[in-house]
Amino acid sequence: MHTASPPGFDDAQQRWNERFSQPGYLFGREPNAFLVQQSARLAPRSRVLCVADGEGRNSTWLAARGHEVTAFDLSPVAVQKAQALAAEQGVPVEYLIAGADTWTWTEAKYDAVAAIFIQFAAPALRTALFAGMWQTLKSGGLLLIQGYTPKQLQYRTGGPGQLDHLYTADLLRELLPEAQWLELREHDAVLGEGSAHRGPSALIDAVARKP
Repeated sequence: MHTASPPGFDDAQQRWNERFSQPGYLFGREPNAFLVQQSARLAPRSRVLCVADGEGRNSTWLAARGHEVTAFDLSPVAVQKAQALAAEQGVPVEYLIAGADTWTWTEAKYDAVAAIFIQFAAPALRTALFAGMWQTLKSGGLLLIQGYTPKQLQYRTGGPGQLDHLYTADLLRELLPEAQWLELREHDAVLGEGSAHRGPSALIDAVARKP
């Protein structure tokens, strides 16, 4: 969800710390609806990585359903709030502070990777980010992606507001040439995720299986 690309890494961290320091949860406390829908594809007790997980709404929900969850975010403030949410719900989540450009993508470690609105990356970092997420999946593992398409620039109800940070189906196919696509769909929907994602939105939903 959050900007983490060099140059300006420290500035990005400070900016997100300020946003997450506001009262309440910026993207809400409820899990992303696409993630909830697609979680039926996960085997019981899957090992899941949540990328740029923010204040923990997705990681805590997955942990509450019995999955072994690791999550990271650039913002220490967000991670602290995520830890508080997990403690409140009584679920174990391994939370770490890291940016997408500093995270260690251990090979074949996870059964699934959740990449929900992580459109902070300019093209060069995005290529490395997707390569890393793919590398860290086990064979047969799933990459769950939801993001905004270029049409979102008309709605302006969330997202980075930069064309080269937005996704299309063709772009995802290019980034993940080995993927078996279980879902790859561009569509419009109305979001209600906290104060940051609210209103008509141009979305892409994608589920990629690693052979």
